[in-house]
Amino acid sequence: MNDSLKFNRKQIVWLVGAFVIGGLVIGAITFLLLSIQTRKDEALQYPLNLVHISDTELNPEVWGKNYPREYSSWLKTQQDDTPTAFGGSQPINKLERYPILKRLWAGYAFSVDFNEERGHFYALIDQKETKRQDAVNQPGACANCHAGEAPQLIAQMGWEKFNVTPYKEISSTLHYGSTCADCHNPQTMELRITRPAFVNAMTQRGIDVTKATRQEMRTYVCAQCHVEYYFAGDNKILTFPWKNGTTIDDIDQYYADAGFKDFANKETGAPMIKIQHPEFELFTTGLHYKSGVSCADCHMPYVREGAIKVSDHWVRSPLTNVRQSCGQCHKQDDDALKQRIVDIQTTTASLLRRAEDALAAAMDALVAAKNAGATDEQLAPPRELIRKAQMRWDFIFSENSTGFHSPQEAARVLGEAIDYARQAQLEAERLAKSASK
Repeated sequence: MNDSLKFNRKQIVWLVGAFVIGGLVIGAITFLLLSIQTRKDEALQYPLNLVHISDTELNPEVWGKNYPREYSSWLKTQQDDTPTAFGGSQPINKLERYPILKRLWAGYAFSVDFNEERGHFYALIDQKETKRQDAVNQPGACANCHAGEAPQLIAQMGWEKFNVTPYKEISSTLHYGSTCADCHNPQTMELRITRPAFVNAMTQRGIDVTKATRQEMRTYVCAQCHVEYYFAGDNKILTFPWKNGTTIDDIDQYYADAGFKDFANKETGAPMIKIQHPEFELFTTGLHYKSGVSCADCHMPYVREGAIKVSDHWVRSPLTNVRQSCGQCHKQDDDALKQRIVDIQTTTASLLRRAEDALAAAMDALVAAKNAGATDEQLAPPRELIRKAQMRWDFIFSENSTGFHSPQEAARVLGEAIDYARQAQLEAERLAKSASK
């Protein structure tokens, strides 16, 4: 009897324990299911759809009422106090950091004012405030990438009139820098191209951007502006020099065939090209691009807030967000990833400084040959060599990754820059010696 009772008590204890554990399991499952449903409901309720966004709405704050997560991160592009090893968002005076620039760009507006770029929030502000506005009569085409109003002005004025109208005449109508409307359809939020110059250049290359994949669009929307360009003809038509391709060699040949120059160097008289910011062109020669990586993957990586996954609109250097930007594919620790980037940039920066030294030596030799009595006809070959050298140096210097977008191509281009500069130096020295006899 006692053994039977003991056995029954054990059964009762076991049953009670099983009931308790079962209850906990059921409770946990119920909580998990409720959490999943809550997250699903949260995702279904985003975007918020609080306001109607019209086709003409440019104010990011209005868009932000429906897309508060994207808007709050975009507002962080106002931060202009973040340095990186070779860039960042601090508006440092590059003419003071690199004094050689005043010689290389002598006779051109960039020798007057050239600062480190700040975030997208400042796209229009910095353009309106630059001293280059006073140094040259900029055409309206300059507003293409710096003002959210550009597409609407193009629609109202027509492409050619928009380009040729002096910037100062339309400046008072410009109030927004980079906007949501630059890249998104307000009704569907699909990525879109809003700048004709990019469409024209891609069409010339036989590429129909309307057939682009979403992943390609995550690069194309950036390539509307982060490119080399020039103002073609008397109407100053904003043009990307991609007819032959997008490498510096292709671009060099394009400008040579067109007989185009941005300015003549004040010291040497050489016809020069001022390269702008060819991020897209350099990136397309690199391993990341060829592996299907987009600009947004690294500069606007996906982030998750609860059940909602959005692109981080704090467009910035991946160095400030290396885990989210690089760590999605590369499994090294953060310090190793950062060091890899800085190592590439340090190598590129070293080659940039060598190229600058070579260019300075070539300029000295050209000036000496000119002073010795060399004619313009005699000086034409070394002037052409220094033109080719400076284009290649500027292609890497003015590109904002300090070589990271395509390390091997950056090294190749700078190697050619140094070579061409030294050839120019030797030819000018030969002329100087000959003229002094």
